[in-house]
Amino acid sequence: MTADLAITPQQIKQAVAALKKLRPAYADLFNFYEKIFVAQEDVKSQINLDPIEIRAEQLTLKRKEKFSLIGISEFVVDQKAATALLKQLCQITETGNDEMADAARAIQNATAAGELNLQAVFTALLNSDDAYFEKIEKDMGIEKKALAFMAYNSITPSLVHCAEQLASYIGSDDPWEKGFCPVCGSAPGFSLFKDEGNRFLFCGFCWHQWAAPRIYCPFCENKNYSSIHYYFSEKEKNYRIDVCDSCKTYLKAVDQRNTDRIIYPPLEFVASLHLDIKAQEMGFKSGIHLKLQ
Repeated sequence: MTADLAITPQQIKQAVAALKKLRPAYADLFNFYEKIFVAQEDVKSQINLDPIEIRAEQLTLKRKEKFSLIGISEFVVDQKAATALLKQLCQITETGNDEMADAARAIQNATAAGELNLQAVFTALLNSDDAYFEKIEKDMGIEKKALAFMAYNSITPSLVHCAEQLASYIGSDDPWEKGFCPVCGSAPGFSLFKDEGNRFLFCGFCWHQWAAPRIYCPFCENKNYSSIHYYFSEKEKNYRIDVCDSCKTYLKAVDQRNTDRIIYPPLEFVASLHLDIKAQEMGFKSGIHLKLQ
């Protein structure tokens, strides 16, 4: 469940330090994301939102039909916390990410001038309103991917807060064998192997975690062991790539049984970018993108 993600800023820093020793070439990238994840963690305690309520009859129907509890557009955001965090992330990005530095400055300037309505930005993101971001890019010259990156990371504490609250509606005796998040319906962004090999999927949007079958493709729900494989390197036994021959997709994974370092899934996703290259070289596509289209 989402609660498994509980971690302190100090633990995030320790996780980054351990990864920098393993992959020194990623040091600058790790430093950038460390600041983002620590800032997000600091904001979590400040989130003030009313619970999202699901009526009993709705819950019964959703469980019966295997629907997610809510859709992405139904998340609520602490506007004050998200706005403050966005400003902080822009400052982090200005000095820590050359590719998005110009966009970060433009976002700050447009916000200060009252030209960019951040509440509208957050709403557009939750509604997958690409046309809105294209208009902002055209009218203000703010690169849409950079704006979406800033907006998403600014509302993440609110999303995680909502996911933790909504997880209380999910019964422990109600197994979830669908390939999308039971909370928000998004695709898994990562796979985790814990304890005695129990597999969990990590939502790429709200960060909820849920138990999943070991031999299973979440993108096409294939359970045929003969067409599901995984690859790993002897040099990195804690990482693996799960692939499906049926739909030609892959999902990155970390095996916590093969490492004693702190595992923070959002950071592991960044630390394993080389696995994306490897999987694509083998002819597989990221199932995350297929699910989100």
